[in-house]
Amino acid sequence: MSVTAGIDVGATYTKVVVTGDGEIAGQALVRSGYKPGEAAEAAFGLACDEAGIDRSKVDYIVATGYGRFQVPFSQVTATELTAAAWGCHALYPGTRTILDVGGQSVKASRIDEMGRVKSFRLNEKCAAGTGAFLEKTARYMGYETEEIGPLAATSNEAVAISGVCTVFAEAEVINHLSQGIPPADIMHGAIVSLVGKSVQLMKRVKMEPEYTLIGGIMRYPTMVTAVRAQLKVDVNVPDGDLVQLVAALGAATLAAHQANKIAEGRAAGAGRPGALAAAGS
Repeated sequence: MSVTAGIDVGATYTKVVVTGDGEIAGQALVRSGYKPGEAAEAAFGLACDEAGIDRSKVDYIVATGYGRFQVPFSQVTATELTAAAWGCHALYPGTRTILDVGGQSVKASRIDEMGRVKSFRLNEKCAAGTGAFLEKTARYMGYETEEIGPLAATSNEAVAISGVCTVFAEAEVINHLSQGIPPADIMHGAIVSLVGKSVQLMKRVKMEPEYTLIGGIMRYPTMVTAVRAQLKVDVNVPDGDLVQLVAALGAATLAAHQANKIAEGRAAGAGRPGALAAAGS
């Protein structure tokens, strides 16, 4: 059995997926903290334990995410866009447009039928266009990050938040609270605002169906509902925690591809593992 792993070292969480013959065997998610290398080590160990596999038996490892260069035990690194494309293509082969909404960034990309990235756009530097804005809004109203989804789900109507940057958006939140508007409606409005900015990124990559939504913020059903409403079509959303693990899965899938190429090269008597690194860039 071929065993591979993908490690996605994100700004907030580090995610690991271990696969055996293409199937997910183990997974883990830990906070990245200020030592991403240690987070990667810990998450990798947890995923291997869940899979019941000794880490020495993992044939190939690909690291991705902003902290991918802090994973010394990986053979190859891949950009987040490449890893997300591989992961979405593995889950939904018909995917052509990907929206990845995380705590610190939003990425939209268009891929071809082989899962190759053809076009991409990233959010502007302002935090109002990322999941961090939702978290900050929740904290200001006295809620924890884990309460964002349940809070928004109780909303009766999304209140408009049109600020194009965090400072102006926060001013709107403060004003809404002073008027007695329920926190749930404000949270819902913040989500709709973020979705609007995200859909603009999708338009800039010349989006086309199928659409696949990934990233930690997509754990909130209200977020997914808002995207569907703006696109006016159905979208693919991985179940449960998998929505946050797609890039790690893509890295593990890429690792399996690389391992197979190495095995084929060795069988032909022409193994050159070092020459494969470019495939993960």
